[in-house]
Amino acid sequence: MAINKVILLGRVGKDPEIQQFDGGNKASFSVATTERGFTTRDGKEIPEKTEWHNIVCWKGLSTIVERFVKKGDLIYLEGKITTRSWDSDNGKKYITEIVADNIELLGNKTESKVAEDMEQESDGLPF
Repeated sequence: MAINKVILLGRVGKDPEIQQFDGGNKASFSVATTERGFTTRDGKEIPEKTEWHNIVCWKGLSTIVERFVKKGDLIYLEGKITTRSWDSDNGKKYITEIVADNIELLGNKTESKVAEDMEQESDGLPF
């Protein structure tokens, strides 16, 4: 048995690029996921680390992405990892992509910031 499943929660790094083919549309964009930095017990600073992921969507999902996904949006996505290669003048090239099969829009950067600010303000409330 094998499983190829990816779950990401991150911010869209650029507006989606849409390509049209005979069999349907393809949307591609990047998503950043960031692990928070921290300080170890012995005082060593571990900086935050951001990973960039190449995302690809096809057909109906690409239409949704084209209409609603923008740079800075917070999204949740599920999909699978794929790797493809091609020959170029400089040798063989490789790219690893996430082929999304489910995307949930969680809001744009401004909406998320407002919600975050409201949450921080409510921390001091007794209820």
